[in-house]
Amino acid sequence: MPKRILQGSVVSDKGDKTVIVSVDRMFTHPLFKKTVRRSNRFHAHDAENEYKVGDLVRIQECAPKSKLKRWEVIGLGSKG
Repeated sequence: MPKRILQGSVVSDKGDKTVIVSVDRMFTHPLFKKTVRRSNRFHAHDAENEYKVGDLVRIQECAPKSKLKRWEVIGLGSKG
């Protein structure tokens, strides 16, 4: 099964080897037909502590690394 890859911005880098990434998604509401924006926060593994708040990063699913970490950072994202 392929691993999911998401793109989001780092909102916290206070944990050791951990960043919190906020991923936004937009979809059309099924009843009101209005575009709705939702965001999720993911704890991601950052082994070298190289990503800082505000960085646009890509994260990928991985085996559990701790109680909350199920994702790892695979690199910087693109603006487009």
